[in-house]
Amino acid sequence: MKNYNNLSHWTVSELKKYLDLQEKLTPGEISTLKSDNRRSVQKLLSCFIQRREKELEEKKRLHRMILKEESIRERGYTLVAGVDEAGRGPLAGPVVAAAVILEPEEDSFWSEINDSKQLSPYKRETLYEIITSSARAFAVGAVNAALIDKINIYQASLEAMRLAVRQLWPQPYFLLSDGFAVPGLEIPQEAVKYGDALCLSIAAASIVAKVTRDRIMEGYDKIYPEYGFGRNKGYPTPEHKEAIKVLGLSPIHRRTFKYD
Repeated sequence: MKNYNNLSHWTVSELKKYLDLQEKLTPGEISTLKSDNRRSVQKLLSCFIQRREKELEEKKRLHRMILKEESIRERGYTLVAGVDEAGRGPLAGPVVAAAVILEPEEDSFWSEINDSKQLSPYKRETLYEIITSSARAFAVGAVNAALIDKINIYQASLEAMRLAVRQLWPQPYFLLSDGFAVPGLEIPQEAVKYGDALCLSIAAASIVAKVTRDRIMEGYDKIYPEYGFGRNKGYPTPEHKEAIKVLGLSPIHRRTFKYD
């Protein structure tokens, strides 16, 4: 059996396996490792400390993000939903909203959920699967380009959010929205500035909305491949704007948007 009080006698391979499994080290273990003259051991210790600092920061971030929901649940609103939208800025495609009710799980269960804009496409896809398979409820709403042109993008975003919230089952007792209130809903609510970065359920909704919309645009890419929707998702990239100059507008382009 290994002597856990004398790490200096361990091989580097043994130390690596040990450190990979630890959440924390005793002061004695840290002192022993710091005194070890092997460079590889110092590197292992440095990586362990960095990993622990990153994990602690993530726990603090998640704790901050659940404070709003916790305070609302303490007021008796046990089902709290977050709602957010994706697709206000593109030249083509729908605006999509998602509403999500998360269970009050341990912080680590929802680890890495963040504002969708801060995540890589791969991480968004991974978290999308976790959220949609583990949330108490989620729903999406979409408003197409024709209606966006008719009622404007702001009103279309509100309509998409209303559609998402109304499709939730069970219905939430309280709603948290990103940035501005959603009129037309008979649910107590609060608009949270920068909510997708500050509230866990809004951040989860931002991920579901973004991934859903991206998948819609990837589908349109098969119908209108000349516009590069699979890459630009309808946003005004140089490639996209050049395609519009050459080909004109497709049926899913927003006619009221500026193209210069």
